[in-house]
Amino acid sequence: MVSRPAPASTSLPSESSPPTSEGALPESGRFWRELLEDVRDAVLVQDVGGALRWSNPAARELFGGGRPILTAEGPDVGHVEHTGRRFPARIRTLPGGWHAWTVTSAVAADGPRVDGFLAASAPRLASARGRHGTAKAIAELAAAELADCVFVLLPTTRGRWEWWSCDHRTTHGHGRIRRVPAQLAPVLAGTFASTDELEAKAVPEEEIAALPAIVAERLAVHSSVTVVSLGFDGGSGGVTGAVVLGRRGAPAFGEDHPRAVTEFARAAGTALANAHRYARQEEATRGLETTLRPTPPPDVHGAKFDVWYEPSGGLLDVGGDFYDVLPREDGGAMFVLGDVCGKGAEAAALTGRVRQTLAALDLVEHDNTTLLSLLNSLLITGGSGRFATLVLGSVLAGEDGLGVTLASGGHPAPLVVRRRGGVDEITLPGTLVGISPQARFAETAIRLAEGDVCLLYTDGITEARHHERPSDLFGDERLRDLLAGCQGMSGRQVVARIRSAVREWLGSGTHDDIAVLAIEASRPVQ
Repeated sequence: MVSRPAPASTSLPSESSPPTSEGALPESGRFWRELLEDVRDAVLVQDVGGALRWSNPAARELFGGGRPILTAEGPDVGHVEHTGRRFPARIRTLPGGWHAWTVTSAVAADGPRVDGFLAASAPRLASARGRHGTAKAIAELAAAELADCVFVLLPTTRGRWEWWSCDHRTTHGHGRIRRVPAQLAPVLAGTFASTDELEAKAVPEEEIAALPAIVAERLAVHSSVTVVSLGFDGGSGGVTGAVVLGRRGAPAFGEDHPRAVTEFARAAGTALANAHRYARQEEATRGLETTLRPTPPPDVHGAKFDVWYEPSGGLLDVGGDFYDVLPREDGGAMFVLGDVCGKGAEAAALTGRVRQTLAALDLVEHDNTTLLSLLNSLLITGGSGRFATLVLGSVLAGEDGLGVTLASGGHPAPLVVRRRGGVDEITLPGTLVGISPQARFAETAIRLAEGDVCLLYTDGITEARHHERPSDLFGDERLRDLLAGCQGMSGRQVVARIRSAVREWLGSGTHDDIAVLAIEASRPVQ
């Protein structure tokens, strides 16, 4: 193919340029379909003699009033030069021997533009999420400016590499391949093992041929194949991976191309290391949540437990409110519902500590006031400086209903919804747990007939703020009025009614931690 500037004019021809008998654009539909496929990028059209005959608005904006020089470097790649700057281009053969040149990067190959490419890549790398998303973004960004075909290789289990690929910014791939032994691919192996300054190294043809076919066949058609490490990540115990770059034509950034590759690889490696670190944090968070989050109540003879547990949100899906129901050998159960002061991870950690402490103490002590006194001493001795409010008790089914004993540590009073009507407040004296060594606690016993529901709740209910009037709280009186309309409802229905009313009150607004535990006497023992 012969490429030369059009001799008839000193500026780019436009769509409105008067046609000549020799230079008129073909009118075939196939020609225009091929041409319009790429009009979003800068497109230049050569006639059969190599003269520049047409340009789209993107090309005229990129090159201004000057006339670029088109130079082919292969059958389908080349570069467009203008005012000393070179732009990589893809060449498509059109009907009649014409050619369309599509500029594949609006960033010229002169040195100062490397910094612009790196600056433009940074937000995309920073916003990528997870190992997969980050590796895919690396491949796409590299294919947009650094190469025609890109493979991101990351070591994975069972002697394999996981790969992500991108060609011409549009064709993506992902999969796993076997690792090639070091003796067959020494350059690749050395790149993965390297902890020195990053350097792009040429990959020999015989090494490319040794790779699995899905990679080798796509790289073999490129005149230049290089590989660069993504750097050493000490936190994950090894290198983060490598990027293989296949290029058919001249480098997009000219003499500064090696710097563009290594600086991009360094930024990409950092992004990938951050993705690994974030994944480990997520794994640790899920482990903590599994340990700290309350489990659904067990089945207990003569009693049904229903809960509404909704932390306010944050890193852990666990809050300062908590509940627990622990079966006992006598067929009954110990239960607790409480609220640790504060929010966030520290409060969540203390709720886990309180629950585990009570579970251990319940193995050797069943008296509610003694349990509270022991917990109080342990919290003070632990020196956390935090306190808790809670209601602790036990249930045991009997011939005349469900026997319930209750003791409180400064917590809102339990409410009993009677099946035959009425709401009773169970007054329980008691001080905050974890404040004073002299704290005193009292116990009371109540009897639930079949269908009666005892409700324990945290102040996330009564202190819920109205979505339009933040100073207006849901309050104790509104809760009692709501429960008065729950006569004859099961514990599950009572909890659902409370949840619906509070959520409607909150609207889309934020809320504190919420915990509700309903204890329903299911049936008397015959």
